[in-house]
Amino acid sequence: MAEGNRTLITEFIFMGLTDHPKLKAALFPLFLVIYLITMVGNLGLIALIWKDSHLHTPMYLFLSSLAFADSCTTSSVTPKMLLNFLSTNHEITLAECFVQFYFMGSSATTECFLLSVMAYDRYLAICNPLLYRVLMSNRLCTQFIAVAYLLGALHLAIHVGLLLRLTFCRSNIIQYYYCEILQLFNISCIDPTINVFVLLILATSIQVFTFVTVLVSYIRVLFAILRKKSDKGRSKAFSTCSAHLLSVSLFYGTLFLIYVCPGSGPVGDKEKMLSLFYTVIIPLLNPFVYSLRNKEVIGAFRRVTKNT
Repeated sequence: MAEGNRTLITEFIFMGLTDHPKLKAALFPLFLVIYLITMVGNLGLIALIWKDSHLHTPMYLFLSSLAFADSCTTSSVTPKMLLNFLSTNHEITLAECFVQFYFMGSSATTECFLLSVMAYDRYLAICNPLLYRVLMSNRLCTQFIAVAYLLGALHLAIHVGLLLRLTFCRSNIIQYYYCEILQLFNISCIDPTINVFVLLILATSIQVFTFVTVLVSYIRVLFAILRKKSDKGRSKAFSTCSAHLLSVSLFYGTLFLIYVCPGSGPVGDKEKMLSLFYTVIIPLLNPFVYSLRNKEVIGAFRRVTKNT
């Protein structure tokens, strides 16, 4: 296409999860309830941790930071999706699209680093219990959290900076319910090879590094648990780690399938369902996965509600 004949696009249109009006009407209350429960669960967990002094430990500081990242991830996507269920106008400007992608992606990247640091924290707590307070102080915990958020912000700043070199003229249709970067590459009229290469290298590096950290930490934790002579000690250690392992499996599994092993061709229901997992479902599950079987969180909740 000649440069003079190109009409540069400044607005995109989301195709969303479905184009069936009746299905949209049914999905709106479902996702509205999910979003409200997600926000209440995550923000409530943050408030509980900061309110109860018994939970002012590295493990729960990491957990409150994870809850905040989950809140940011789902809030960058779900409100716009809910509006699109009710409206026939599914447009989003180029600037809004980049902002949405930035906050969603930086929160997801931050979560990768937080999950790996949480695994390292559990390794220290179980394998070096006598030195744990020295090795993982609240100050070091705060520094880990700050670095995780900084790396998330810098990682997405690179991708958004590279997106600014692209222009869009092939189509203004995004076959998704949010500004997903691979879909932006598909409608770019400038070769996005550099963007794809940087995305693949950084996404793979971050996911492999953080996942290996989690894997090594839990392998050492497993051997430490098996060496415990007390059945009660083993049960407590397994209970402490099981929630984190479930969260890690869901989160890394979906990210790996989408960004490290992306499919080719048009976007199908499979890709949308996978992305729903880490933008909507995982933020919903995490606060309950970490809280329902956690006696310390339940005890803190009872103390707070009793005192109010």
